[in-house]
Amino acid sequence: MRQLLIIVLSVIGGGFLAVASAATLPLIQNVNAYESLSLNGEWNYIVDVQEEGYYDYRMNPTRWGFFQNAKPQKPEDLIEYDFDKSPTMKIPGDWNTQDERLFFYEGTVWFKKSFQAVPMKDLRTLLYFGAVNYDCHVYVNGKKAGHHIGGFTPFNFDITDLLKEGENVVIVKVDNKRHAEDVPTQIFDWWNYGGITRDVRLVKVKPVYLEDYSLQLMKADAKAKQREIAFTARLNKAEAGHKVVVFIPELKLEQQLSTDSEGKVSGILKVNAKKLALWSPASPKRYRVDISLDTSTVSDEIGFRTIETRDKQILLNGQPIFLKGISIHNEKPNDGGRANSAEDARTLLGWAKELGCNSVRLAHYPHHEEMVREAERMGILVWSEIPVYWTIAWKNPQTYENAQNQLRDMISRDHNRANVIIWSIANETPHSPERDTFLGNLAKYARSLDDTRLISMAMEVTGASNYVNRLNDNMNQYVDVVSFNQYIGWYRDVNDAPKMKWEIPYNKPVIVSEFGGGAKYGYHGAKNQRWTEEFQENLYRENCAMLDRIEGLAGTTPWILKDFRSPRRVLPDVQDYYNRKGLFSDKGEKKLAFYVLRDWYAGK
Repeated sequence: MRQLLIIVLSVIGGGFLAVASAATLPLIQNVNAYESLSLNGEWNYIVDVQEEGYYDYRMNPTRWGFFQNAKPQKPEDLIEYDFDKSPTMKIPGDWNTQDERLFFYEGTVWFKKSFQAVPMKDLRTLLYFGAVNYDCHVYVNGKKAGHHIGGFTPFNFDITDLLKEGENVVIVKVDNKRHAEDVPTQIFDWWNYGGITRDVRLVKVKPVYLEDYSLQLMKADAKAKQREIAFTARLNKAEAGHKVVVFIPELKLEQQLSTDSEGKVSGILKVNAKKLALWSPASPKRYRVDISLDTSTVSDEIGFRTIETRDKQILLNGQPIFLKGISIHNEKPNDGGRANSAEDARTLLGWAKELGCNSVRLAHYPHHEEMVREAERMGILVWSEIPVYWTIAWKNPQTYENAQNQLRDMISRDHNRANVIIWSIANETPHSPERDTFLGNLAKYARSLDDTRLISMAMEVTGASNYVNRLNDNMNQYVDVVSFNQYIGWYRDVNDAPKMKWEIPYNKPVIVSEFGGGAKYGYHGAKNQRWTEEFQENLYRENCAMLDRIEGLAGTTPWILKDFRSPRRVLPDVQDYYNRKGLFSDKGEKKLAFYVLRDWYAGK
């Protein structure tokens, strides 16, 4: 009989068990809607520099690895590790900021959590991770639950058949070493925070459950008296005849459907246009939606809006909007470390609101789910991105598969969030036929999963001649919004800004996805003295004036909200392993350029 195990934490031992494999599943939509038990908290950890817990001395995987959580059974037994005597670390969290010995460490760390279980009938258990950076192997009671690659997207395994009544152990091998064929690739300009960086939970589901659902407002004429909401859902099993009911109480909308042989349903909910309040930054209205499957129900808070382009305009709910944005890294607001809480999100997004922003670019990878949901509650539009960054291994099929998987899971998690309007597939990638094929396929794949949002990417300006910058990128045919990064004033003299002309030969909206320059908070001097706040202030003033002259400019996301850690930024007493392009310092202090951008946005 299938069993779900309700979890109570306890410290336990372990023994030698054969390695088996649990079921790897597609990502469950809206995990917050299900009854679950958090496994967050203190986890034991072992730093394994030479991966002796996974390989033998000839680099072959060993069946006697740390995943066994072995204990001596006789006085003469030789076991050279002990999780229970090892130190603990808070999960979710990165190891770099929790153990000073691991600040620069890239390699393998093993994590262990113990719990007790009491069986319940006819239910399943999913082990859900919000994110683990980067390559992880998961074991439950010494048996393999699954393997996942990618540091910023969630994943889950069905571990029901690996659990037992009473004492249980989950062990995770985490490896954040960088490789050229990875996504992101071997070099990138942010900190490679290692560890179990987002929530871990045990999720209770029935044998047949709603794996995914979608509600999207369909486009309509502005004078339409009736609006239509497209609803689709998919079960975790391809079974016909299951009853699915979607209900929006405030709108008094209800529709009952029956799954087809593929376990899918689709329908149209019709509502009086005057009764439907649309989500927007000015009014971030969300409706409670209840979706019932047979005898169980999940609930969500969903906003309804449309997003599209017309020539060089972005239209939100049929009306032009200028995206007053800022780029943000998923790093804690004060000092460093991977951001992973609703409180982190509220602080960072609150700073963006102080700037006058109505949008944010969540760079350069999917941020934690609460970041997106808090932005939705606060009326902030979102550009969401996968880490196809700089020089990816364009010819490697496994690299493409990795990127596609991360794109799939980003869309799967957030496709019901009204504030997400742009799926971004890349940042600053050098041109080549192989790159065009790689990114073109990603763009087509994104549209196949979700054709209700805009596709973009941060391009590079490659056709510069004196004071004329020409954007020329073959990816223009795949994107809805033409976006590019430029650093006049930082990588080129700021005095050139008044002279610059921009030629963008595409009849599409334009977003300047990055501009800016560095300054150390509290360091003052002349406006031509690099690293001073006055230098950055002048750079922003000259750039804002220059950007006003770009035809079709539909928004900007300057680089960046706050200073963030990067191993590439080594200048002593100025950078100290921080990228200093933030408008806020790493401790949340406003620099002079903050006020320049705030005032410019106020006039938009």
